[in-house]
Amino acid sequence: MNILTLGADEVLCALGADAAIDAILAALRGGLTPADDPPRARVPLAHGLLLMMPAQVGADAGVKVIGLAPGNPAQGMPVIQGTYLHLDARTFAPVALLDGAALTALRTPAVTLAAVRDRLRTGSAPHRVIVFGTGVQARAHLRALRSVVGCGERIETAWVVSRRGGDPVEGAARLTAGSHAAAAALREATIVVCATDAREPLFDSTDLAADAVVIAVGSHERDARELPSDAFRGASVVVEDRATALREAGDIVMAVHDGALAPDELTELVHIARGSAAVPAEGRVIVKTSGMSWEDVVIARAILERRGRTG
Repeated sequence: MNILTLGADEVLCALGADAAIDAILAALRGGLTPADDPPRARVPLAHGLLLMMPAQVGADAGVKVIGLAPGNPAQGMPVIQGTYLHLDARTFAPVALLDGAALTALRTPAVTLAAVRDRLRTGSAPHRVIVFGTGVQARAHLRALRSVVGCGERIETAWVVSRRGGDPVEGAARLTAGSHAAAAALREATIVVCATDAREPLFDSTDLAADAVVIAVGSHERDARELPSDAFRGASVVVEDRATALREAGDIVMAVHDGALAPDELTELVHIARGSAAVPAEGRVIVKTSGMSWEDVVIARAILERRGRTG
């Protein structure tokens, strides 16, 4: 079998942020229905959690196997490990094997920024970005924002808030979680990214600007969240799929339970892509994603098309 194998660097360099966003939007405009996505399989094991995510998108299929190993940082390894197998959907013949963690780092910002790219590019005022977390997704979102929104005058300031230290992030000031400096920076931030393994809210909603664009990607369990319920009151809330969010996204589940959000107030990304809904130009916007299998297939397909290897 002639299977293309792409390591982490090859995956991350294969597709720019805007191209990845365009691939997500094109798939949704082309008729993809996120609600048809199979639920991910979750298998608790001795040293962490194994996630299996299969999907089909047109002539392509794929399955990603991701391991979440909390003990990895102590061994100098990332928490997230994984592999993605791309298949011909008709024959299931294997086409390519991609680094699963890198694919996740590429497709997650593509999904979140697909919802708000136009909003973030509107106006001439510079953005102030605060990122909670220092892991793969925190860095991936900051990198994608710099590419999509623009550095220099368009992103005036960037802060990274850390609870447990971690490596420095280039071009961002380091703040300590829970500090007065972090709260002050949050009040000034126009873009807030939450990419942590927190199970309780990272901040008080009173420190969140009324017109902030908030991106939350860290949790995918019903009992874990990064955002306080009050942050959702009066906000425009975008999710990948309503049923998935109400099943898996703790931020959404608990906000609904607390009466801060109603299920019918959720805007699905597919409606934004197709023009039947829009993110408002003003006011708070929250994009909450938990990751869906179709996203991996779409981005993998785009990578393979760039390399002329689609099976």
